[in-house]
Amino acid sequence: MMYRRVFFAIAFLSVFLVSSHGFAADVASLFSDHMVLQRDARVPIWGTGADGQRIRVSFAGQTVSTVCERGAWRLELEPLAASAEPRVLTIEIDGRRDIKINDVLVGEVWVGSGQSNMAGNLARYAAKDPELAKLASVESFSNMRLLRGGPKPTWTLANQGNVGAFSALCFPFGERLQRDLKVPVGLMVGAVGGTPSGYWIPEKHYKDSKICQAAIDAFAKTYDHDKAMKTYQKQLDNWERRVAKAKEEGTKPRGRKPVEPKGPGSSSRGGRIGGLYETYISSMAGYRIRGVLWDQGEGRSGVVGVDQYTMMKALIEAWRKEWGQDEMPFLFVQKPSGGGCAVSNSDPMTAQADPFVDSLPDVATLPVDVASGRESLDRFMYQRLMHDVDNGWMIPVCDLGSGIHPTNKWAYGNRAAAVALSKVYGMDVPAYGPMFRSCSQEDGKLILEFDYANSGLMVAHSETLQGFAVANKDGQWHWADAKLSTTDGRSTVTVWSADVPDPARVCYAFADRRAWANLFNKDGLPALAFIADVD
Repeated sequence: MMYRRVFFAIAFLSVFLVSSHGFAADVASLFSDHMVLQRDARVPIWGTGADGQRIRVSFAGQTVSTVCERGAWRLELEPLAASAEPRVLTIEIDGRRDIKINDVLVGEVWVGSGQSNMAGNLARYAAKDPELAKLASVESFSNMRLLRGGPKPTWTLANQGNVGAFSALCFPFGERLQRDLKVPVGLMVGAVGGTPSGYWIPEKHYKDSKICQAAIDAFAKTYDHDKAMKTYQKQLDNWERRVAKAKEEGTKPRGRKPVEPKGPGSSSRGGRIGGLYETYISSMAGYRIRGVLWDQGEGRSGVVGVDQYTMMKALIEAWRKEWGQDEMPFLFVQKPSGGGCAVSNSDPMTAQADPFVDSLPDVATLPVDVASGRESLDRFMYQRLMHDVDNGWMIPVCDLGSGIHPTNKWAYGNRAAAVALSKVYGMDVPAYGPMFRSCSQEDGKLILEFDYANSGLMVAHSETLQGFAVANKDGQWHWADAKLSTTDGRSTVTVWSADVPDPARVCYAFADRRAWANLFNKDGLPALAFIADVD
């Protein structure tokens, strides 16, 4: 009889709890053991539950409460000081049930995203990168934590068992931050190789983006879809004939099957706009972070009629809205990778830079479309994005390893960390080489001034400063002479050409492969490519 009374009492209590609360409250999966919370900022914490459930979160001497509404709850902790002490965060539900999250640190949190150069794992690249191999050999990084994006992400320790599968670019970035800032660092990565930026923007924000829609409208006015379909059909017919012939001969057909043209504003590659954001990033959005490190560009935007510059501006704005951090730093790696020389190839940072070339190419090969004013290089596009987006910073890498997949990821991560330390954390860390500021003309000679030249300017590998070209008003370019100079106590460059007595434009290093350009500052960092009108 006693057994039956206890059984019915338990059954009644279970029914009461389910009927009165619907289901047990829970916290989002990324609030897990080993997490790092962002220091010096309000920290949101959220989860799900039944309406009316009371939630109380306690951590580091703080206790904050809220009530679940519409199946969800959210609250914020007051700003926390950095701490490497493993502590417990407790979530109390209706005063009866506790969720305990163990080994919680407080420090700096960053998100890494993009395509293959962010997705590639440390174990793969360590075989060709001695500095990365050193990191891979460390048994444990006690003040670092890792998280890989997905529907239900959770944090892991940074040790030999986990580091190898993590981003080969993002990990050395975080390790340098942890070493220099001396606080815990948490890294969250969601990246997929070969993907366009359009897959990483939230679909709603893409549709609401005025700049994306304006680009699509402008493209649509010049796009003839019927003509494109006729061309496609001819290409498809030719392809099918090649396939049939190859089948008869027992060989493989030459070339690739043509891709059916898509209309303006649609995905050009078959994937869903916003799909990767939803899969890998949306679960992180709102988790308080310091900033984002982005490495993508080879895959372009993937949206018909929207160029990479426009898509990136829209994406950065969208991510900031999703995180609720309007001024969130957004760092992006310069594209294309490498292509220039370095002051020294004996430095581990620049060991894989292209060797200096003392001869200049035909000036006619410079990819400068003067008539249209088109910036024809991805390299310059990202520089323009840096100037146009507040708190957006390009990682300059022209003096690092070249190729679609540079193997010296340690150097790339450390250069990214240098930019973060300088621009995000305000530390005195060299991050940029000379960056064009202004141009004036005196007696047919141009006087160029640069930012990031306070340490002084220098010429590497040769007594001759080369890489500058000037154009006349008709747009004809000529290689120019150049020398270091001083103007009102500032380090400058004087440029001139006997062939162009009255120059209208000037450019420097405006090519994908520019190992012949040899202007640096005395911090050993290369001058950025530029093109400018003469004042």
